[in-house]
Amino acid sequence: MAKHLIPTRFVVVSTVLLFLCQFISCQEEEYVRSLNPKRHLAGMMKKQKLSHFKFYWHDTYSAPNATAVPIIRPAGPSPTGFGSVSMIDDPITVGPDLKTSKLVGRAQGLYGIASQHEVALLMAMNFWFVEGKYNGSSISVMGRNQVFNKVREMPIIGGSGLFRFATGYAHASTHTFNLTNGDAVVEYNLYVLHY
Repeated sequence: MAKHLIPTRFVVVSTVLLFLCQFISCQEEEYVRSLNPKRHLAGMMKKQKLSHFKFYWHDTYSAPNATAVPIIRPAGPSPTGFGSVSMIDDPITVGPDLKTSKLVGRAQGLYGIASQHEVALLMAMNFWFVEGKYNGSSISVMGRNQVFNKVREMPIIGGSGLFRFATGYAHASTHTFNLTNGDAVVEYNLYVLHY
């Protein structure tokens, strides 16, 4: 009789464990569900296109209306400024001259010096457009920017509005840089896949 008890106990324990696993699994998945992309994204994801955006980013530490503000200073002496972080609300324009060029948006976010050995930034910013077809939409960029390289590449990680599900890359190249006050004008070329 003891030989029959072991398989019976195993079946009972296995059934209880299976029930508990299913119960726990259901509890964990209450906040997410699978969707049919054709049904929920109908009209938006018809045809993917590649767009090229070229504009100039004006990062200004000087002047009474600074658009870049240091929010964290390095903890100690560092040849690169490692650990410093700045918050930005930089204008983006069609041409390199801020005074005469048309404003098309703002670059909003932050960047920090993330390397102890070279001036390399970790940049996290949104290019928020205020003009034309893309008014109110944004493209999000997050990546490494080695500021003294001629051309730097950073990934486009998403967007909002007309740039939902956006991917691609951004090339940055310095147009002007003032070593005294830190002001910079950078040409950005964005290659964006979006719907």
